[in-house]
Amino acid sequence: MDLGTYEVPEGVDILGRYDAEFAKILTKDALKFVAELQREFRSDIKHALESRREAKKKYNEGTLPGFDPATSHIRDQEWLCAPVPPAAADRKVEITGPVDRKMVINALNSAAKVFMADLEDALSPTWENLISGQVNLKDAVDGTISFHDKVRNRVYKLNDQTAKLFVRPRGWHLPEAHILIDGEPATGCLVDFGLYFYHNHSAFRRTQGAGFGPFFYLPKMEHSREAKIWNSVFEKAEDVAGIERGSIRATVLIETLPAVFQMDEILYELKEHSVGLNCGRWDYIFSYVKTFQTHPDRLLPDRVQVGMTQHFMKSYSDLLIRTCHRRGVHAMGGMAAQIPIKDDPVANEAALELVRKDKLREVKAGHDGTWAAHPGLIPSCMEVFNNNMGNAPNQIDTVKRDDAANLTEQDLLQIPTGTRTMEGLRLNTRVGIQYLAAWLSGSGCVPLYNLMEDAATAEISRVQNWQWLKYGVELDGDGLGEKVNKDLFHRVVEEEMARIEKEVGTEKFEKGMYKEACKIFTRQCTSLTLDDFLTLDAYNYIVVHHPKEGTVKASN
Repeated sequence: MDLGTYEVPEGVDILGRYDAEFAKILTKDALKFVAELQREFRSDIKHALESRREAKKKYNEGTLPGFDPATSHIRDQEWLCAPVPPAAADRKVEITGPVDRKMVINALNSAAKVFMADLEDALSPTWENLISGQVNLKDAVDGTISFHDKVRNRVYKLNDQTAKLFVRPRGWHLPEAHILIDGEPATGCLVDFGLYFYHNHSAFRRTQGAGFGPFFYLPKMEHSREAKIWNSVFEKAEDVAGIERGSIRATVLIETLPAVFQMDEILYELKEHSVGLNCGRWDYIFSYVKTFQTHPDRLLPDRVQVGMTQHFMKSYSDLLIRTCHRRGVHAMGGMAAQIPIKDDPVANEAALELVRKDKLREVKAGHDGTWAAHPGLIPSCMEVFNNNMGNAPNQIDTVKRDDAANLTEQDLLQIPTGTRTMEGLRLNTRVGIQYLAAWLSGSGCVPLYNLMEDAATAEISRVQNWQWLKYGVELDGDGLGEKVNKDLFHRVVEEEMARIEKEVGTEKFEKGMYKEACKIFTRQCTSLTLDDFLTLDAYNYIVVHHPKEGTVKASN
């Protein structure tokens, strides 16, 4: 066991395990940069999170989210974001996934235009995952990454042609409990951004960005004040690195209901640093339930029925396209979560046909690109976008969607249609527990029932169960007419746990974290108040401190 220590600047403590490879990332100067970001922006971040709580209180008291009259001038005026860097012009298909070594290589080699390396919803934020992920990203940007798969006796390395790398740090709300700055846990996203930017900005701009970059995706935003903080973080980083203003570029995920009313304002705050918005549709559905948690007139049907053809979802996509193209940036489509079904060609073709239909809807609506969760989907997605866009890298100048200018708050909030069923309750429970069990074991990207699931699916499952329980909803879609209550829910949990054990096998079930996941998930679904994030509650279960190894204080 390596009992080395990290050399840290004043006010920084590292409580995570020491590793010689990690020490190449956690250098004194890199940590000093992260600490500077934390100290400069922590009060702004606290204010932004407090503002979220105030908004939630208003929604819980009956207020509906909507466009802010105070910023109508930003929505009404004609202005443009900075021109799109040539290196980020063509983003027809983007693959997303966690930052383990083999995944990074396969995703960069996948023939997608972009790989969004995910330090957020597709990653369980253990110390090992996060810092080894930073090692992998640095090696990828340097072009030196390789991986020897001993089981298959195969060496993976980068092709000559690779996808452009975007990195998604965690959301503002998540702490990094293994790094203390002035005695407090660091803000997770500043650790993710700071370490990656510090080590990679120079090489990225030289090898991938053609003088621009690095490129990022920004998650879970609820208000333009949060975009303003990111813009200030980018400006500070550019100043520290001595690179031009507007070098760093970011796409913001519109994946919370309040943010759909702030799209112009978000782009305006990030004007010099924006490369568009993305429809983060699974989290958007989660946010719809969370925003309306105390509105019994706005209960969702089974989550499988809440697709992009529902009026509120279509309106969100259309307005996002219109807003982005009006401001000169990309409007990215949503995730295709299907994964190839290897042992059933008929089912596999049916799944691919669903993907093709969804992507055709996106490209015809005016989206400039889309997301896929698996390399096996890239050819199908690329074919649809190429067939409909020809040689054009994007549709920013050709599809303006001025018809979407008339969309109202009512369109964006329209209650979805559909039914609620016992199978919906069971699927929520089964998927929620299995995802959480994997997450607690260190895996944040989990194949379940031929779909690649990340934290968003578990979140929808949890909040929908919670809301159905709170309001004792009638399961009206399967002719049973049962009302959801705690007795029914506990019976469903018991039966679904038995089904999970049967599906995964007793040995794996006993070795895995299924029982712990079941306890957390059940507690979350039945609690009096709805927790904002499942992962925030579960995070304490994966924090592992190594205080004995400690850190060496360095003189500044």
